[in-house]
Amino acid sequence: MRRTLIAAFAALAMVPLANFFTAVPAEAAPLCDKLGFAGLLAKCNRGEPIEVTLASGQPLGKGDVALQSGAYYEMKITADGSAELGITGASFFRAIWMNEIVINGIEVRPMAIDSLEFDQAGVATLSFIAIKPGTYDVRIPNTTSDSQKITISIQ
Repeated sequence: MRRTLIAAFAALAMVPLANFFTAVPAEAAPLCDKLGFAGLLAKCNRGEPIEVTLASGQPLGKGDVALQSGAYYEMKITADGSAELGITGASFFRAIWMNEIVINGIEVRPMAIDSLEFDQAGVATLSFIAIKPGTYDVRIPNTTSDSQKITISIQ
């Protein structure tokens, strides 16, 4: 253990100190400069809400969505009850920090989700912070149509 620590510190000492300060991340700053006590959940750090509609034969959303890493968002999923429908997007749900899901006034704070399914009409609101940059699809399971998915990109 001691040899490992000494080797690690020796390797670290060989790297010029300037290299630690030259790597600057791409634009991934919050939407506001003064976050205050609320941090990333501050009101000034909130992006536009995302509207998703689950209805038989209808498009899932109004088009592709672009999010900024480090910003707070709400996704409102509304099911009209015309069919038993769900929404899935495990890769997207793993790229965000989920604050809470509110279903009929009940707040759930999950570690992670794969999908949500609506057996009847209802509304679920997901609040989250976008984290991992990339492009993700959120879709109705077992569908192939482009109208049955939303492409979400985190920049």
